[in-house]
Amino acid sequence: MTTEQNDRTPLAGVLAANAVSVTGNSLTLIGVPWFALETTGSPGKAGLVAFCAAVPVVLAAVAGGPVIDRLGRRRVSVTSDLVCGLALTAIPLLHQTGLLRFWMLCALMAVTGLFHAPGEMARYVLVPDLAGRAGTSLTRAASLYDAVARGARMTGAAIAGLLVAFMGPGTVLYVDGATFAVSALLVTATLCGVPSAEPLREGPRLSVARYRADLREGYSFLFRARLMLGITVMVMVTNGLNQSWSSVLLPVHAREELGGPAAQGLLVSVFAGCALAGALLYGAVGERFPRRAVFTAGFLIGGAPPYVVAALTDTTAPLLVTVAASGFGVGVLNPILTTVAYEQVPDELRSRVMGASTAGVLLTTPLGGLVAGLLVERAGLTATLLGIGALYFLATLSPMVFPAWRGMDAPPKTGPADLADVAADGAAEDVSRTEPSIPAPAPGPAGTPPRR
Repeated sequence: MTTEQNDRTPLAGVLAANAVSVTGNSLTLIGVPWFALETTGSPGKAGLVAFCAAVPVVLAAVAGGPVIDRLGRRRVSVTSDLVCGLALTAIPLLHQTGLLRFWMLCALMAVTGLFHAPGEMARYVLVPDLAGRAGTSLTRAASLYDAVARGARMTGAAIAGLLVAFMGPGTVLYVDGATFAVSALLVTATLCGVPSAEPLREGPRLSVARYRADLREGYSFLFRARLMLGITVMVMVTNGLNQSWSSVLLPVHAREELGGPAAQGLLVSVFAGCALAGALLYGAVGERFPRRAVFTAGFLIGGAPPYVVAALTDTTAPLLVTVAASGFGVGVLNPILTTVAYEQVPDELRSRVMGASTAGVLLTTPLGGLVAGLLVERAGLTATLLGIGALYFLATLSPMVFPAWRGMDAPPKTGPADLADVAADGAAEDVSRTEPSIPAPAPGPAGTPPRR
């Protein structure tokens, strides 16, 4: 085995950088909604801020895949972190000087959304190559990647809840900006000289025609790969519902019933900690069990229950138990989704296909917080929680209903002939099949490839 094949530094660097960046995301997840609620007093305006942050994420995901390969995954990751850090730091600075207006808050959050998705995607698509360099199996690398992210969310949520409670949401945003700077430094230091992290040098120069062809190729593959398309549609629905929970429903519930941001930080931290345990457990023994069964059970446990329990209780303890079980169920999801995506998509198409799938899973995210804020103001918190919980339950039934999901347990497609046939998977199943149309780039994860 060569030295390059034993080189674990790049994989460790990406894991560390992603951990720091995800910690920052957790700070944003709690700090920004509370900042909006404290400065405006309106759940509707808090939802509008979430909408403004989410729409650019979708736009970046729609168009970003070919650009990531051409500019280089390391360069995109570093630039993304630096811009996000500056935009988040500007929010409390402007507020302290009395210059911040609501439209400025929306605009700065839009900037973070526009740049965050390409950076996370750039790190994500590097994992298979870096796992090979480190001599680590793909399933273990995917589980480790998700476990590290879960642990970072747990830490970030706990820190954010305490900082908001005792020092105010502005302090959270300063710390948040610093985490992105640290992430950029780690990527710069550990990925220098890694070929898969550098710009794509081969092939025709990037032009409008070439860019459109690359973009079309990613969407064409996704629309023909029936399992990938089914995953994208399901996670698209659940991501919108998740956004309603994190950006509006949980902060409002914590403010009105649970005593404030410290309780929210505790709930998010416990959820992330149990999700970390679920991801680590799946990485250790998950390969022994059918993926579709584990995935379905995890989603049923992790999806609707927190919404229902939050609607029926005004104390922290029952919800804490529920989010603990929910986190454990959710912990198995991303390792499965990541492994399936790596197996289904060849390396040369990975950035383009993952960009297309990311755009799909984030399609409803901008509406999640906006609609939830409006529903809370008009129908009340309890009715909104129950309604969204019911939608979540229906969405999680799809792996048991649609035959294409059986492909989760199929052997990995690794040879050239197998990869050429991925798009035709499920054609023999007794469901209707229409030839895909290639969608034009339009507004439409994660943080990301299909992720929960």
